[in-house]
Amino acid sequence: MYLDAAGKSNGRFRKWPVYRSLCWCGGVGSVALGAGGFTAGPIHLGFVAHMTEHMLLGMIAPLLIVMAAPITLALRLLPTQWARRVTHFMNLPLIRILVHPVTAAFLNTGGMWLLYTTPLYEVMHGSSMVYFLVHLHFFLSGYLAAASILYVDPVSHRFSFSFRAVVLILSSAAHSILSKIVYFSPPPGVPVEEAQAGAQLMYYGGDVIEVALITIFCFQWYRAVQVRRRGSNGFSRP
Repeated sequence: MYLDAAGKSNGRFRKWPVYRSLCWCGGVGSVALGAGGFTAGPIHLGFVAHMTEHMLLGMIAPLLIVMAAPITLALRLLPTQWARRVTHFMNLPLIRILVHPVTAAFLNTGGMWLLYTTPLYEVMHGSSMVYFLVHLHFFLSGYLAAASILYVDPVSHRFSFSFRAVVLILSSAAHSILSKIVYFSPPPGVPVEEAQAGAQLMYYGGDVIEVALITIFCFQWYRAVQVRRRGSNGFSRP
């Protein structure tokens, strides 16, 4: 559907960037790989396998799908009336709260702390519904977290780059601290060796993805400064 929409957009508007379509394919592929464990239900596949699902569903897929800018593409093609409805929905108070950088970071990082520092991880493997909801939360909270920092699609309110940078730094620190806690104090029912291997994947793999997110964020910041500087220079000319 996305690729078809991108093709239609190319015929009516400025060419839709190829890299966004590639990001969409990569994001959907990551979701498919991460959701592969759903076929096994809540059967315990091992902590490293679980952490791989977490990386795919909660970090890689959300970042790629955010970079694909699906909302922007939809607004390009929707009839005016429907586009206004989408815009109105995005301006609802609840949506504005959810896409606030602090709220999104809390839902994303806080959800992981809840999972790995309480009996929830063990409970998840005894209930198909809890298993599904936890993994759905991985993806949705990861998407909100990335979208609230990068602002690729339209948002109702844009927070400053400095504010978002502080949130990003604190969120990354909380993620790193949690990985160390998992390493030294495994969730209930997880063998020490598995917990340590999974925690290392969480720490180092998370760093790689966070570096990618930070790089994109810094590029956006640099570009915004350059645009503002050019505008200021142009305004000051006699």
